[in-house]
Amino acid sequence: MSSTLPLTAPPAGQYRVLVKRRQALLALLALLLLGSFLLDLALGPTRYGLGEVVRALLWPAEASPQARVVMWEIRLPVALMAVVVGAALSLAGAQMQTVLNNPLASPFTLGVSAAASFGAALGLAFGVRLLPVAFPAVADYIVPINAFMMALLCSGLIHALSLRRGVTVETIVLLGIALVFTFNALLALVQYFASEQAVAAVVFWTMGSLTKATWPKLTITTLALVCTLPLFARQAWALTALRLGDDKAASFGINVRRLRLQTLVLVSLLAAFPVAFVGTIGFIGLVGPHIARLLIGEDQRFFMPASMLAGALILSLSSVVSKTLVPGAIFPIGVITSLIGVPFFISLILSSRRRTW
Repeated sequence: MSSTLPLTAPPAGQYRVLVKRRQALLALLALLLLGSFLLDLALGPTRYGLGEVVRALLWPAEASPQARVVMWEIRLPVALMAVVVGAALSLAGAQMQTVLNNPLASPFTLGVSAAASFGAALGLAFGVRLLPVAFPAVADYIVPINAFMMALLCSGLIHALSLRRGVTVETIVLLGIALVFTFNALLALVQYFASEQAVAAVVFWTMGSLTKATWPKLTITTLALVCTLPLFARQAWALTALRLGDDKAASFGINVRRLRLQTLVLVSLLAAFPVAFVGTIGFIGLVGPHIARLLIGEDQRFFMPASMLAGALILSLSSVVSKTLVPGAIFPIGVITSLIGVPFFISLILSSRRRTW
């Protein structure tokens, strides 16, 4: 039997079945996410039934005043932030793995999140502005701007190294580890010289938490995701072709270098705002895309929404777990995701030694 791949495309009937299967999987992920989202709203110091949650969301006038205030002012921004942040980090990780051809790439493992945390800490602890701003309204957001600038710097270093001849996947992973340690050391210096109040805020970031989510923060993070998603969607075919290799993609007329640079800039934007508002949340950008890849495959038309749904589902479920581990206490969300992601990360390292990604 020949070992070569067939040169002909699958019959139209088989392709339609494949598309329907992928659509069904996307619908299943969306239903699971909806269930987790409603459960996240129901749980807390005061627990509500799912019927009462739905009534407070859809018909607030018919709900009790207490339930209406708890849902709309306290729990809904947190639950929605979990969905948006999970989707943003997972999408960032998916595209980072695509353009770097690296199964271990994510904003967390390659240092982008650590860089964003350092930039945000500079703004919070010392009021440092990495990008001069002329408008007072924009000056109020120096923390996310700083986070984006440092995330962009980190992504630029990774991109510059990926262009060097002879650079391997292992080299990029080692660079990412070095960047993580470097920015964590700089973050420790910020904590050392900052005031006690600033140190407490920085420590809150390093642990990651959704409890301080507000409607303005949710709006900004959502806008970052909404603005970058159409740009990724326009490049869906090119990103899918890039998985065949740089030479093959270039033969299709794709400017590989420009595509990689544009993608890393957008990844920096997606990683910066969640870190600036909810702290460092690790491994969502690593685990979510791999789950989507196992379910859907490499076709970016389905892989991108599947990655977003998987990441949002993981973070939403982590939010539920953080409320149920100890009654009356809410664990930092970054601790939960790390406990979930570390075993997955180790299994990826071990499996990558046995097979080619």
